[in-house]
Amino acid sequence: MEEMPPFESLLALTAQSVEDLLRRLLDERVREGEIVRPERLLSAMKHGVLNGGKRLRPFLVMESAALFDAQGTAALRVAAALECVHCYSLIHDDLPAMDDDDLRRGQPTVHRAFDEATAILAGDSLLTYAFDIIADTETELPATTRAELVLRLARAAGVGGMAGGQALDLMAARQRPDEAGIVQLQAMKTGALIRFACEAGAIVGGAGPNDRERLSAFGAAIGLAFQLADDLLDLTASSEAMGKATGKDAAAGKATLAALHGEAWSRNQLAGLVAQAEELLEPYEDKAAVLKQAARFVAERNY
Repeated sequence: MEEMPPFESLLALTAQSVEDLLRRLLDERVREGEIVRPERLLSAMKHGVLNGGKRLRPFLVMESAALFDAQGTAALRVAAALECVHCYSLIHDDLPAMDDDDLRRGQPTVHRAFDEATAILAGDSLLTYAFDIIADTETELPATTRAELVLRLARAAGVGGMAGGQALDLMAARQRPDEAGIVQLQAMKTGALIRFACEAGAIVGGAGPNDRERLSAFGAAIGLAFQLADDLLDLTASSEAMGKATGKDAAAGKATLAALHGEAWSRNQLAGLVAQAEELLEPYEDKAAVLKQAARFVAERNY
């Protein structure tokens, strides 16, 4: 087996820690206040969240928290909660009424492996569970910190963030947005959770307003880079490499920056976003080395 580069090995180690926690959180044991965990629904939730993936958003939570010397269970639980929100969004995004995809991470999408109704409920349950995980006293943070994380995640995931961005993306199929509109919807649909991931790490670490703002700006920059790289891969990569259908945006006439400006412009723009992200991390010197690698990985990945 080919050895992974050091950064990807670190990413994989964090992914394993997150998945181990998610398995424990999604076991059959009934928690206080619950009545029963239906087996089929729980299986669908596991199918949607335990099917691989880079776990980049949880990784960003953990590494941002590490900047402020917070690397304990609390950061891991916030990271797992964020992954629940991300995976809920993928389950719903794959539905026939949305992007209508049959594959996700090389596996049948949840509505294909189960059925549409179960997929909707699995997504609903993962979204709700995310706030349960953060609010639970097992996330060993002050109550005010847990409440702030719940609020920031709700704002990032909701009408003014990811869900709103998805709505704008659906509208874009009927009325193509201009370049500013594309940037806005992508900052919401993709960027909002990545921005939250970086700010959440700072919140877990007890960082002050200036550090939180800096980490949020870092997250915004790499969020734009992530979506631009994703759109570029949709144009250039194979379905086998991506583990999902590619070329769908172009076939649907969906406006993306990569389609609008082409590959050379996109790669130049990605380099600029990485430089911006790295500059934001300069005050943290060597402690930010892994986050700088993350920015480059986001822009240069081929899957």
